[in-house]
Amino acid sequence: MLNIGVIGCGYWGPNLIRNFSNLKTSKVISCADLSEDRLKHMKQLYPALRTTTNFREIVTDAGIDAVVIATPVSSHYAVASEALEAGKHVFVEKPLAQSVDEGTKLVEIAKRKGRVLMVGHTFVYTAAVNKIKDLIWGGEIGDVYYMATSRVNLGIFQDDINVVWDLAPHDVSIMNYVLNARPVSVSAIGQSYIRPGIEDVAFLLLRYPQSTIANIHVSWLNPNKIRSTTVVGSKQMLVYDDVSSLEKIRIYDKGVTVTPHYDTFGEFQLSYRYGDISIPRLDDAEPLKIECQHFVDCIEKGATPRSGGTHGLEVLLALDAADRSMREHGKEVTIEYPAIMDSVR
Repeated sequence: MLNIGVIGCGYWGPNLIRNFSNLKTSKVISCADLSEDRLKHMKQLYPALRTTTNFREIVTDAGIDAVVIATPVSSHYAVASEALEAGKHVFVEKPLAQSVDEGTKLVEIAKRKGRVLMVGHTFVYTAAVNKIKDLIWGGEIGDVYYMATSRVNLGIFQDDINVVWDLAPHDVSIMNYVLNARPVSVSAIGQSYIRPGIEDVAFLLLRYPQSTIANIHVSWLNPNKIRSTTVVGSKQMLVYDDVSSLEKIRIYDKGVTVTPHYDTFGEFQLSYRYGDISIPRLDDAEPLKIECQHFVDCIEKGATPRSGGTHGLEVLLALDAADRSMREHGKEVTIEYPAIMDSVR
């Protein structure tokens, strides 16, 4: 039985406590938060749960094997680094840290201490995203030409991070995972309409190896909640609508074929294919439950998590490059990956 302490009981922390408590192989024995009201609420839900306003009581508790962190991004590094140095396995909500430097240090500490470091990129544990990955790597999609995503809604406006750091981590994480690749460069433009200095709308263009490109649109200023991803390949195309409850993925047997041989421009022709639309059946298991179980399994088996420290750092590097590009009015920024990422893969 893995003993777990959860730090942060605000918006997402209670969901983590619920899932880790319901697993057969883990037990949440303590939680921390600065709000006495939140701690009182958690105590009502879980009477046996120990509560504290000092997170260090959890970090230094010899009876706790792993620490789960669901605090504001600005505190991720401070809390996670202390937990890792104390010999705890660490699960930290996305993004991994507030900067590339902080994220790199966390990966280095986890490697030095031999601890599991996992980032809460929940989408890579969803049935839909894993189905997309299977379709890509099973050859059904063909060569991936491009991906395009929209993650927009009205609010919730954040105080400490812009819309890129708030919403884009989901899409970068998904793209890196299904493509099994890292972007080589990013260009981005964004604008602050509501609060000066904090972009509330942004457009990102990521370049991946093999000529694949990806566009990400994120916004806190949109009348509709949209969570849509389009994948266009040489054989088939698909649309993933995370808002839909019944038809999350629609696969289109559509494409364009160039005549393989022609002598003159007059002989040049394109052949358009309009085939069937299929809707695959997906497992309806809660992704967060799968994610929590995966964290426990990786600790027990000494395995590298699907969304481990290097995966989280890859996302940070893309976000950082997007930030720098926005400051330079959309200039393309090349991403340089630190050596530590290859040494722990």
